[in-house]
Amino acid sequence: MTPLWLEVTFSLPLRQSFTYVIKEPEDREYVGCRVEVFLGRRKTTGFVVATMRELPSGFPLKSDEIKEVRRVIDRDPIFGAGEVELAKWMATFYLCSAGEALAAMLPSGRRESEGQGISEDEADFSASRTDLSDEQRDAVGGISSAGSGAIYIHGVTGSGKTEVFLQAAERVLDAGKDVIYLVPEIALTHQVEEAITRRFGTAAAVLHSGLTPSRRLTEWMRVRRGEARIVVGARSAVFAPVANLGLVIIDEEHDPSYKSGTSPRYHARQLAMRRCAIAACPLVMGSATPSLEAWHQIKTGAMRCFRLTKRLSGGAPPEIRVVSLAGSARAISDELLAEMRDAKSAGRQSIIFLNRRGFTHFFRCNTCGYELLCRNCSVPVTWHRSQGVMKCHYCGWQSKPPASCPECGSLDVGYAGFGTEYLEEEIAAAFPDCSIRRIDTDSLTGKDSLKDALAEFREGKTDILLGTQMVAKGLNFPGVRLVGIALADTGLHMPDFRAAERTFALILQVAGRAGRFFPDGRVLVQTWNPANPVIRFAQTGDIEGFYAYELAQRAELGFPPFSRLVRLVFRSKSAKQAEAGAEGAAAIFRELLREPSEVMGPAECPISLMSGNHRHQVILKGPRLAPLVAAAGAFRDDYKPNPALYVEYDVDPQSLL
Repeated sequence: MTPLWLEVTFSLPLRQSFTYVIKEPEDREYVGCRVEVFLGRRKTTGFVVATMRELPSGFPLKSDEIKEVRRVIDRDPIFGAGEVELAKWMATFYLCSAGEALAAMLPSGRRESEGQGISEDEADFSASRTDLSDEQRDAVGGISSAGSGAIYIHGVTGSGKTEVFLQAAERVLDAGKDVIYLVPEIALTHQVEEAITRRFGTAAAVLHSGLTPSRRLTEWMRVRRGEARIVVGARSAVFAPVANLGLVIIDEEHDPSYKSGTSPRYHARQLAMRRCAIAACPLVMGSATPSLEAWHQIKTGAMRCFRLTKRLSGGAPPEIRVVSLAGSARAISDELLAEMRDAKSAGRQSIIFLNRRGFTHFFRCNTCGYELLCRNCSVPVTWHRSQGVMKCHYCGWQSKPPASCPECGSLDVGYAGFGTEYLEEEIAAAFPDCSIRRIDTDSLTGKDSLKDALAEFREGKTDILLGTQMVAKGLNFPGVRLVGIALADTGLHMPDFRAAERTFALILQVAGRAGRFFPDGRVLVQTWNPANPVIRFAQTGDIEGFYAYELAQRAELGFPPFSRLVRLVFRSKSAKQAEAGAEGAAAIFRELLREPSEVMGPAECPISLMSGNHRHQVILKGPRLAPLVAAAGAFRDDYKPNPALYVEYDVDPQSLL
């Protein structure tokens, strides 16, 4: 029997594939299957990306020197030619291996985003088609007649974006084509899944990395066989192996969780654009607060936009007031306390939002100014009083709170800043007659704890709900009159060029929880800096004004959407190794790149130490991405780093921290 040679790639940062042999092959398809082989002395799993009946001339090994495949894991291929080609494209574009790209399509239990949440516009979900407003009808018609290209649905919270998506999807399915529907977080998937299952029955499948590997593979194969034709999921569902793609929907397009934080550092929006371009079908995105890149495309006419301006449930945009915390000794201002009392007196509910867990934010010595930082990361640790520990929110390191200053021994020490634990205690003291529930990753310990907490709030058993980002969007309850943002500044002063954009979006998303059904919604935004332009634009709901302001800032600095970026992070246990690696790379890139591209750095990352690794970065910036990726690829292929140094490649980074 003629042997069959297999080209195999691995989920490892290796720039090459490897050849293995099956001496007695079956009459079947091997491309797209997983195989168990030895790579060196290590038994591992690889992906077959090509087969050969004979070795090419000049092959560096003799046929009897090539290792045999130990076993073929899959009876039927889990990847088709389309997925293999997409993986090869990703390897070039995102500077990873094809094996890493294929592994990302079928992640085994890795979380795609932190936190839990409830789907936006939950009340819009219906088992059957509902009557559309004129604006919705125009949007559905525009999607159906688009043919190809990108379309944006810009709608205020509660305006019925979801129903537009579902009816557009229904038309695509009726035409015999398939649909991928992306939501930003795994926890949101369950809500959309229920709505789509009610609407489309067994034609729906769910794909996300929160599923068990066996359940995910079962769903994946249902899609491959054509048994499921509308796929809902978080970021990785963009890879769904649908046979005849007719539409991709990206809900809450602005959400940063669509960008992968590990290699391959892909963005689901870019993958969706690639797949839609190949399939010649439309990509539909939607949000109340579009990303700055999407807004710029809308304004320049590169992307068609349909606007939904009316809240269909009868509510009205809430009154937003800004309250200065200057001179305040408490986390909750008198104004916010008064509004919470009014809401309680009226038989209504309040939501209080703070994007910071724990009791207090950091430990400080008042004598020498010492701040207690994580021993593994260059960030302050947070006091979690209920657990009795100081905790790092980046690596999880914990320690007991010191009784005196570790630096000078002074007893004049204290805690500054406040978190959700602190808020809970202060609110409980002010409202002993109210039922209060805190929702964050510290308080949610059981599988159904979030679901139970929200059910109690929906039923009116909870008067005041407070928490982190998981209460920032999608909570859609008629009883809510007041939303309080305890501190709008938490993300505003991050050393990252997207800080203003994310803060503005978060404030508007949180504000959208009030007045969904009644025209008396109120929002109070507490801040140390009420004059900040981001706060002012958010207060007035001036989306046009904010985006014009922020685009002007980005244009002045030459940051996206007016440029493209590639970021390289050099990390090592040795600070000198990380610094030397970045310095050497910057010098090489200045030789590789020509104007108008430029090299920024080398410099320490804003978070210079993370999980015990020192971090330095080099950023490549230019008007076009191709020269930057080519230079980074050439550097990766020719550079042989010290084994103690690791290099991360991030194309179009969403954060520079």
